[in-house]
Amino acid sequence: MREVSPGDVIFSFCDTNIRAIGIAESNAYEAPKPLEFGSVGAYWEKIGWRVNVRFVELKNVIRPMNEMDRLRPYLPVRYSPLRPNGHGQQNIYLTEVPELLATRLVDLIGVEARGIIQAWSASEPGVNELYSGQLAWEEHQVQNILTDTKIAETEKHAIVMARRGQGLFRSRVAQIERHCRLTGVSNPEYLRASHTKPWRDASNAERLDGENGFLLTPDADLLFDRGFLSFKSNGDVLVSPVADRCSMAKMGISSNMLENVGQFSAGQGQYLEFHRDMVFLRANVKR
Repeated sequence: MREVSPGDVIFSFCDTNIRAIGIAESNAYEAPKPLEFGSVGAYWEKIGWRVNVRFVELKNVIRPMNEMDRLRPYLPVRYSPLRPNGHGQQNIYLTEVPELLATRLVDLIGVEARGIIQAWSASEPGVNELYSGQLAWEEHQVQNILTDTKIAETEKHAIVMARRGQGLFRSRVAQIERHCRLTGVSNPEYLRASHTKPWRDASNAERLDGENGFLLTPDADLLFDRGFLSFKSNGDVLVSPVADRCSMAKMGISSNMLENVGQFSAGQGQYLEFHRDMVFLRANVKR
């Protein structure tokens, strides 16, 4: 899931047929289990990965099983979406389709598939739409805090303010971090207090912990918050394989900023471990 990028083509395989083609409209992000998946357990406690996809049902539905003589040579050795006999792999929900196999599938579907893929860039959804699952999740948590009679009103205010990097949380981060680790900017007017372990994942104590945050310029904050950047505990910068380095350079994030930003404390290191495992896109790096 964390290897998906906007614009990736997704084939919907159901009952031995490819019935739809989807275009990924976002990278993977944490979100609650969709309600349509069922009501097993508490909806807001079933957190997983979500990718927004625009699906189009096909008129020319194809059955790969009938085309295996043409498709079999292009099946990957590992994590193949299809077995050699054309049946799907029941234990695989989402996997990479090699480019040559994808090309053959598009050829089989024909002009309809090419039209769907070429038309994708006609419109781009806004950020609120892309991360609607996350926003709804956080709003639900805010309401839980505001209605919790066990939390003092002053603490409620501090916890909710921390969601946007303000108030007590920001002042505690500023006691530890004096400047943006990436850009070196130290003027507080240009810095945001960003949670390392996201507010939505953290306990109330963690939401106000100064070691659970950094002061970052807005562009660096966006890259860190969305998982395009992370850090090792020794300060080495990690850049996600799905990050657009050209866009980062236009933001002013130069290659020399992506080397080492200095050692972190033990407390910061624990939060960074969570960030690498649960926020960083395709976080399969060695720690």
